[in-house]
Amino acid sequence: MPSSSASSPCRLELRPSPWLQAALLVLSLLGPVALWLSEAPAALAWPLGLTALAWGLWSVRRERRRPVRSLLLPAEGPVRVDGHAVEDFALDWRGPFAFLRWRDAQGRIQRHALWPDTLSPAARRELRLAAEARQAGR
Repeated sequence: MPSSSASSPCRLELRPSPWLQAALLVLSLLGPVALWLSEAPAALAWPLGLTALAWGLWSVRRERRRPVRSLLLPAEGPVRVDGHAVEDFALDWRGPFAFLRWRDAQGRIQRHALWPDTLSPAARRELRLAAEARQAGR
């Protein structure tokens, strides 16, 4: 991959994380087990366990159906997601995880978490450099 300068835009694909889907599935299965093994009354543990299982499986399905989005992070100018300019773009790092937040054209807040399996080390470095270049320009 050729090296990029601070002025070149960062282009990334935001795709759903298989690791996140696997973690949600494991938690979906362990939640009801934890309730059933607790000292909660059976009349309460069974309905809550089934509700936790259904909610967890719904979360896995929702995450799996997330569309792949494109992110354009230029050094100057508006950030674009799927070709549309967005407002209030923010990037937060928590170790190897990147958390993106922005406001779309309708004013709704959108979020996306980039797990290590969806962002290669080279792409992670490019994103860090592009974000730093944007902050330095302010």
